[in-house]
Amino acid sequence: MTGISLAAVINVLLFTFLVMTAIAIVRVRHLFAVAMLSGVFSLLSAGLFVALDAVDVAFTEAAVGAGISTVLMLGTMALTVTREKSTKRSPVLPIFVCLVTGAALVYSTLDMPAFGTAQAPIHEHVAPDYIARTPEEIGVPNIVTGILASYRGYDTLGETTVIFTAAVAVVLLLGSFSRKKQKRTGKE
Repeated sequence: MTGISLAAVINVLLFTFLVMTAIAIVRVRHLFAVAMLSGVFSLLSAGLFVALDAVDVAFTEAAVGAGISTVLMLGTMALTVTREKSTKRSPVLPIFVCLVTGAALVYSTLDMPAFGTAQAPIHEHVAPDYIARTPEEIGVPNIVTGILASYRGYDTLGETTVIFTAAVAVVLLLGSFSRKKQKRTGKE
């Protein structure tokens, strides 16, 4: 394989598996399978982030996407049926909306600089400022960790609060569901 790097092959494989998993999620009607496939999709995304040298994002995706989200989906499934109800509506409108949204997103990226180019605004303005200030202001050797822990601390706290609130809501829902079920069956 001359001219093709191992990293490119791994990226193509991960993207292929992501597409296959997404198609399977759309096609499957059993909700447990959808929850498990969503976890697989998140793990594949985390693998792709690792291949792109974004280990901090990969860790978050694995923990939140594959871990917490899968647990929340399974907890929610305890309150619902196990299979998706079939619909008699035509899928034309949702497909149209997805295509228009996708076209708008692609159109909005046409004027962006090429991926990884040194002339991108973030590389000319924001990144040099963070690289210069982080060691002096924070004293953490890893710049990404320093940015996430200090400059984006409130953002990280907000994300953690949202996930915690979602987990508490599912636990409360499951608790009320089990109490209602006990009342119906007459067990205490």
